[in-house]
Amino acid sequence: MTIEQHIEELRAELNNACGAAERRQIEGELKLARAELVVQLAEQVGAIEADPPF
Repeated sequence: MTIEQHIEELRAELNNACGAAERRQIEGELKLARAELVVQLAEQVGAIEADPPF
């Protein structure tokens, strides 16, 4: 599964979430997935290095 697919699934889950606790959990997972996508895109264009500095 690609990160884009994962984000879409999380969005669908968020739309169908029943309780506040479930919504908060999914929102947190969605934020992490979006951040991962940003990192992946930055690595692809060479804006950041994927290797650790040590």
